[in-house]
Amino acid sequence: MNEVAVTLLRAGHTVHPRGSTIRGGGWRLQQFPALAALLMHPQEGPILFDTGYDPAFLAATDPFPERLYRWLTPPTLAPGEEIAAQLERRGVAPADLRHVVVSHFHADHAAGLRRFPNATVHCARAGLEPLVSAGRLAALLAGLPRGLLPDDIARRARFFEDAPRRALPPDLAPFETGADLLGDGALLAVELPGHCPGHWGLVVRDTRVGLHFLVADASWSSDAIRRDCPPPAAIAALLGDAARGRETLHRLHVLQARNRDITLTPSHCLERAREVGP
Repeated sequence: MNEVAVTLLRAGHTVHPRGSTIRGGGWRLQQFPALAALLMHPQEGPILFDTGYDPAFLAATDPFPERLYRWLTPPTLAPGEEIAAQLERRGVAPADLRHVVVSHFHADHAAGLRRFPNATVHCARAGLEPLVSAGRLAALLAGLPRGLLPDDIARRARFFEDAPRRALPPDLAPFETGADLLGDGALLAVELPGHCPGHWGLVVRDTRVGLHFLVADASWSSDAIRRDCPPPAAIAALLGDAARGRETLHRLHVLQARNRDITLTPSHCLERAREVGP
């Protein structure tokens, strides 16, 4: 696998009871950051994994019924905290970004897509195609209010399902294969079913920590992976397939137990968010 340099970025957060994300977690409110990742590829340059929240989400959820989404998952996004602004401060013009990898099409992962008009959008067909044809209410129920998808998304999308398959390193067992997004082994998308249709993670060889598995919403925390402890079944079922999500979490738990050196990054993990710089 070719190496990439990974920098975690935080684009806002929401607040939920901890017990809604892990069994026995109690009902104390906890922040859940929206993490994205900047991947510096030696040939392709900066690549983004997810976008976090964006001011576009606030605009899209201002009217009813979309406002209900904002009430259920109230976001906090400080001025300049959106990923596009963070990239500009790092010298990366959003219009120059060539690739965005989307783990799945929930708003806290894809709300900023319109900020990157020239990027190829790597994503799951199973996640995107129902949204393209969805009406206003169906899009809202799927987790991405209409207006957040770029108008030309169908032209720019490249699907995980169509990418060449590549065997994963043995250190990633029980996960066996990934979709080679760039054809050089640097970005390997791995299906992580359960959370919602078309939910995938991304494996890279990080120049800083070695094997790094960005697992998106397959777990809400590193603690849940270590303890193999899923959300309450009723809450998991509201989003997707609770049984498949439970199986995916268990496989991540097995991977972590077998390979203590691998870095697993859930997108809403406070532990991992502490590594995000100013």
